[in-house]
Amino acid sequence: MHLIKELKQKIYAGNDISKEEALALADTSTDLQELAAAADEIRKHLCGNRFDLCTIVNGKCGRCPEDCKYCAQSAHYQTDCHDSYPILSTQALLEGAARSKEQGVLRYSIVTSGRQLDSREVEEVCVSIREIRRQVGIEICVSFGLLDEMQFRRLKEAGASRVHCNLETSRRFFSQVCTTHTYEDKIAVLRAARAAGLSVCSGGIVGLGEEMEDRIDLALTLRELGVKSVPVNLLNPIKGTPYENNPILTSEAFCRTISIFRFLIPDADIRLAGGRGLLGDKGERCFVSGANAAISGDMLTTAGITTAADLALLRRLGYVVKK
Repeated sequence: MHLIKELKQKIYAGNDISKEEALALADTSTDLQELAAAADEIRKHLCGNRFDLCTIVNGKCGRCPEDCKYCAQSAHYQTDCHDSYPILSTQALLEGAARSKEQGVLRYSIVTSGRQLDSREVEEVCVSIREIRRQVGIEICVSFGLLDEMQFRRLKEAGASRVHCNLETSRRFFSQVCTTHTYEDKIAVLRAARAAGLSVCSGGIVGLGEEMEDRIDLALTLRELGVKSVPVNLLNPIKGTPYENNPILTSEAFCRTISIFRFLIPDADIRLAGGRGLLGDKGERCFVSGANAAISGDMLTTAGITTAADLALLRRLGYVVKK
């Protein structure tokens, strides 16, 4: 308890906590209830009652050449995901964006499978982004793989405002998750996006088999990179992937992780993302333990939680969905 109070005051004074201090918070002897309450206090102190809500759309689906061990769309594994289609039409993307805005969502994120979009595909989706901005006006986030600064500049000119690229885990553990691209490839994407004048969104997945230290190292890397939108996914073990038999992380372990992320990146939007539906309370406990953002609606290949249900929960918890 004394440690939690001490570290909270350190954060209020404008200082960062260290890796060693975060590891102390991760120790199971540190009371989770007290930790979660303190994380929520830090969230209120630095972020108020603002809640950031976004939706994602599977803008291009198909067998991806990358070997990310958690992914249903990887061509390396035999999963139940058999859908395959090129980039969605402008009309389809427009309709999805309009639905999201009507529901009260702040940001519409277009996610595509594959290592990266090629130049033709980038130009194609730029047309859609321009129309979404013109007709709907919702903020646009893009997750198009390992693009370069010039491609990001084209997307920004079209109207995109944010780029998403998850680091997934720590640098140490990453090679056990994916071998077809590197941690530095991912960091290069974030730097290129920022150089192009876009904001960035990056986080990871917990429950891959990593240690708590790996999660802390991920948060520290994100802090060093200045990332302020941090999605945290709970692994949903997909049949046919190498992680299909991974045990689902307990609600307590996930909540502790979220709380520690708040201590490590105190002014960020800590965003509950994929796998939230596996939690019995759909994330409610985490929303009073430091989390203040979420992806609402369906995920890429799995069902999510409806925006109406999320908004009802957020109102009950005293949040206001706003930028």
